[in-house]
Amino acid sequence: MKAHLAPLFFLPLLFVILLCSACEQPAEMTLESTAVSEGDTVPTEYTCDGEDTSPDLSWSDIPEGTESFALIMDDPDAPSGTFTHWLVFDIPSSTTNLQENFPEKLTINAKEGLNDFSESGYGGPCPPEGQNHRYIFTLYALDLETLGLAEGASRAEIEAAMLGHVIGRATLTAMYGR
Repeated sequence: MKAHLAPLFFLPLLFVILLCSACEQPAEMTLESTAVSEGDTVPTEYTCDGEDTSPDLSWSDIPEGTESFALIMDDPDAPSGTFTHWLVFDIPSSTTNLQENFPEKLTINAKEGLNDFSESGYGGPCPPEGQNHRYIFTLYALDLETLGLAEGASRAEIEAAMLGHVIGRATLTAMYGR
């Protein structure tokens, strides 16, 4: 390569490197529950075979700049594709837990989205007979105070509003079979 062309070759490469450094991965947070541990079975009381109440969740290692949180619980093993069981958003940044049976034990001002049961709120694990599924709770730390959405928003609307604003993430995966 001729010496005078070398800067032209490296200029686009430098641009890509600088661009990618601004695209940092979300910080890893910790998400836990006293009701269920990572990889364990969801207790029946939190499923459609029990009381169908939400388990408690708590989180830590919150990244600086967090203005709110959003929570999505889904089942990636559902026969028709990923099934959304629970959507909670606009959780204030000062919150570090959701109590069991949220929102009946409402202690914070947050909104719930429409799950794939066509209901607002928690819908516990309920796989077809003879199947064992994964249930993934994913908590997102956001650099927005509010997503600007109404109660009952869809998952697609919530994810679209979160795009470009996720600064932290944590997951908790549990199993349930019937």
